[in-house]
Amino acid sequence: MAARTSIAVNDRESTPVAHTFVPVGSDDNLAMFAEKGVVPLADRKLTVSWKFNGPRKRVRIVLSDPKVVTETINGVDVTKVPHRNFADVTFTFDEASSEQERMNVVGMFANALAASVSPLNETLTGLEEIW
Repeated sequence: MAARTSIAVNDRESTPVAHTFVPVGSDDNLAMFAEKGVVPLADRKLTVSWKFNGPRKRVRIVLSDPKVVTETINGVDVTKVPHRNFADVTFTFDEASSEQERMNVVGMFANALAASVSPLNETLTGLEEIW
């Protein structure tokens, strides 16, 4: 069983910034992590859930990234979240798959998200259609 520890990931800024998600809660088959923002509404959240019943083993990872702005209303600074961006991925493995097969699928998927991979990067980040 994997320990619930902090998860650090870099963004794609010109000078990458490390974002550390710390454990904030758990439930049966669910682990929650957050990178604290200026107010709880501004927290980045990462959740991992799993379902290992039957022949299919599923792991779902969801990242919630709020856009945070501060507005001054009548001289008072108010933090607002005008929108959120989400990434939601589910891996489904057959119970007969080997650990190496699962590692290969995870590795290929992770590498498919690299900035150098066209046309996926242009579709995901540039919101361009594939023709």
